[in-house]
Amino acid sequence: MTDVFRGIEAVPAGFGASVAAIGNFDGVHRGHQQILGAVVREARERGARAVAVTFDPHPERFLRRASAPALLTPMAHRLELLAATGVDAVLVLRFDERLARLSAREFVEQVLANALQLRGLHEGGNFRFGYKAEAGVRELAAFGAEFGFGLTVHAPVRVHGLEVSSSAIRALVAAGDMKRARWMLGRPFAVRSTQKRDRGVGSKLLVPTINFAEYEGLLPAFGIYVTRLGIAGRCFQAVSSLGIRPTFADAGFALETHILNFEPIAVDANTPMELEFLYRLRDEEKYPDVASLKAQILRDVAKAQRYFRLVR
Repeated sequence: MTDVFRGIEAVPAGFGASVAAIGNFDGVHRGHQQILGAVVREARERGARAVAVTFDPHPERFLRRASAPALLTPMAHRLELLAATGVDAVLVLRFDERLARLSAREFVEQVLANALQLRGLHEGGNFRFGYKAEAGVRELAAFGAEFGFGLTVHAPVRVHGLEVSSSAIRALVAAGDMKRARWMLGRPFAVRSTQKRDRGVGSKLLVPTINFAEYEGLLPAFGIYVTRLGIAGRCFQAVSSLGIRPTFADAGFALETHILNFEPIAVDANTPMELEFLYRLRDEEKYPDVASLKAQILRDVAKAQRYFRLVR
């Protein structure tokens, strides 16, 4: 089980020596996975603890809130993905005015040396830290020599010729390019939410359509997608519509999922659901009447069923 420490004051006094990586880890993509895998291996070799150090909120949301990106993985999801890498602990640092004003030296001394008793650190070559991002890996190596930890700098991971980064994945998801986003993440892009509360949520799901509640993270471009829905331990094939439903006047935004292999299932308004976006079928379109829309939905369903037959 992975421990989660919210602040350095939560790290036990006898925590012991550690090997760590520091980052936002939004998406916990293949680049993050490579670095954290190296952290775990070195920690095992040293008999130390493997630690991921991350921030809440994302620094951009504190420093430049108006322009901060929507996140691939809100914190609860990020913690689960970090745990899946095999780290022993995640240290979540609250990113506030105090932390933002820490110098690079103060950060190294207070967090890495004192709280974590760091013995090894793994980072990407573009890592920056300290007040106004004053320091990079060169300064970090010098601090390591002073405070007794080694530094391993990792080259960017490339997949199908594309350099993996959180910002690149955000751009792909925002454009609806779920195939390339999946390459970089190492899994399908997914959102986690619950049923929309004003749609008559009961104790059972009796119809094959789910309307998702509002979601704080990044969503793909508006359109129609082949999706997979995880709910109450079950996995369903689905087609999802994301957008403003232009055929209906003033319908408003919705993320609506139609389950293909539907079976009634017990749920309530708090039942967590995970929707994986597998493939973008088309843009949203405005149809002249409901009959035309229904005919298109049947074509979408047929394409989704063919997708699932082919990918088995």
